[in-house]
Amino acid sequence: MSLTLTRVSTPPDAPQQAPSGRKRRPRYLRHVLLTGVGVIMMYPLLWMVSASVKPSNSVFTDEGLWPAVFDFGNYARGWTALAEPFEIYLVNSLVIVTLSIIGNLLSCSLAAYAFARLRFTGRRLFFAMMLGTMMLPGHVLVVPQYVMFDKIGWLNTYYPLLVPHFLATNGFYIFLMVQFMRSLPQELDDAARIDGCGPFRTFWKVIMPLCVPAFATTAIFTFISVWNEFFSPLLYLTDPQLYTVPLAVRQFMDSEGQSMWGEMFAMSFVSLAPVIGFFIAGQKYLVRGIATTGLR
Repeated sequence: MSLTLTRVSTPPDAPQQAPSGRKRRPRYLRHVLLTGVGVIMMYPLLWMVSASVKPSNSVFTDEGLWPAVFDFGNYARGWTALAEPFEIYLVNSLVIVTLSIIGNLLSCSLAAYAFARLRFTGRRLFFAMMLGTMMLPGHVLVVPQYVMFDKIGWLNTYYPLLVPHFLATNGFYIFLMVQFMRSLPQELDDAARIDGCGPFRTFWKVIMPLCVPAFATTAIFTFISVWNEFFSPLLYLTDPQLYTVPLAVRQFMDSEGQSMWGEMFAMSFVSLAPVIGFFIAGQKYLVRGIATTGLR
């Protein structure tokens, strides 16, 4: 006597069983917890937005997020309160950021391609030395760099802020691109070599188009770090017409207590708008670039 087992398949249009209340409860609790943490992290930004529309004399006395009195004139007064209109400082920062991104993408990608795809004597040693530069505090180099830039006459110019980005001086971006390039199949280089491509043409035609996520991640990190940089412009720039946005915002604070708090927070919010917009525009590439950096 034999038994025949038949498999009963569920019709494709059959309704799915709804998850039980016990399964849905942890999901709701997780969402509530994440929402609460997100609100806590967003509180400083919300407070700054609120302070930007408060009168200066009530910024620290009116503690609520909803202002008792709205003063939208902070934006108009802050735009023209300094020696130069605020758009001058925005343009200065935008020029520095744009050239810094171009420099990092060109120099760091070429250095990363050499470490990731080429074979030469001492490659591992040089790569280890490059990683070692990431452990060196940047403030250790302040004095020798200042002396060097002073000797060649670069003080009060943008050269000290731009030239290092064209010389692949940031080991983090090189390491990020190296890890991404190592995840690409080596057969791509072999196929390009068979077609008669040299190392540079292989990089330009084959490797570079595939590294868009890594390039976008580098561009976003460079934009945020250079746009918010305060110490280097303060050290090298003395002409107010060359000031960047962080230096301009600092001018709203007076050591004698006559600070224009409302105008300062208004211009601080204006200075954050490009960073937020640039981050939102490249967010998907940022997530992909970081997620695939460690693959090998």
